[in-house]
Amino acid sequence: MITLILAAAQVMTASPGALRQTELTAGTGRQLVGTLLQAVGTPRATVLIIPGSGPTDRNGNNPLGINAAPYKLLAEGLAARGIATLRIDKRGLGGSRGAGDGNNVTIGRYAADTGSWVTAARQATGARCVWLAGHSEGGLIALAAADRPDVCGLVLLEAAGRPLGGIIREQLRANPANAPILADAERALTSLEAGRRVEAASLPPALGQGLFNPAVQDFLIDELRYDPAKLLAAYKGPVLVVQGGTDLQVKPADADRLVAARPGVARADFPTMNHILKEAPAARDANIATYGNPNLPLAPGLVDRIAAFVTEKRR
Repeated sequence: MITLILAAAQVMTASPGALRQTELTAGTGRQLVGTLLQAVGTPRATVLIIPGSGPTDRNGNNPLGINAAPYKLLAEGLAARGIATLRIDKRGLGGSRGAGDGNNVTIGRYAADTGSWVTAARQATGARCVWLAGHSEGGLIALAAADRPDVCGLVLLEAAGRPLGGIIREQLRANPANAPILADAERALTSLEAGRRVEAASLPPALGQGLFNPAVQDFLIDELRYDPAKLLAAYKGPVLVVQGGTDLQVKPADADRLVAARPGVARADFPTMNHILKEAPAARDANIATYGNPNLPLAPGLVDRIAAFVTEKRR
């Protein structure tokens, strides 16, 4: 069990109507770090933003080519509508670097950290429960952490509806340049899905030193076991599935599978929204160009739709 220690620092004093930003810490030794953003006064709801895969920080940026700050923009948009948000650095990354090796984790460990953050957010805002907004891989973590009485419900942003193996295969096949490595990738994935590590030296460098690097194989073995739709089917709280029509990584079919998992799941489609929650064309190069532009706003209507859901669907 995690012993929660909550601290607040760097509070910016705000005038009425302004926003107040507070740094929070949670977990054993205060090693998990995040940013609480809220308007002065009692929030209408409280939302925890759970980052996607890889070294993605609390703002939604990633040194591997993402500098669009989607989580920061989402937090600011919701806070302007009276909804408190807590966005976080995952263990081993950014401000949470001291919490341990960012590769030596499991979905269960991330879910436990999420539970600590829920408690921290409730203590800081006085909320009875907290909404989990999981982006991409963060959607799976939200599903794994959802079975708590202090979770209001889920907002799944561009979240996979299938086990990870299918997503990886689809993404590799979508790029013609990957044709020479597809057979090796299939061999590695099949082994990892069976719970067996792969000898990295037997793989092309793009796989052995990249996608299936030895440092992340144990995490992949763990994550490949999960089926998001099955987790959603077992969860009884309110859920909103948000899907972009120009997402290059997670397809509308994933949202279809999530919504079909059980009755009562709400869905919001944004036909021109991509994986980082920005408007983008379907053409690959122009779509990816948005990943490095923090000046682009979030897709029109996205913040309003989420705000309406978390304020109307109270448990």
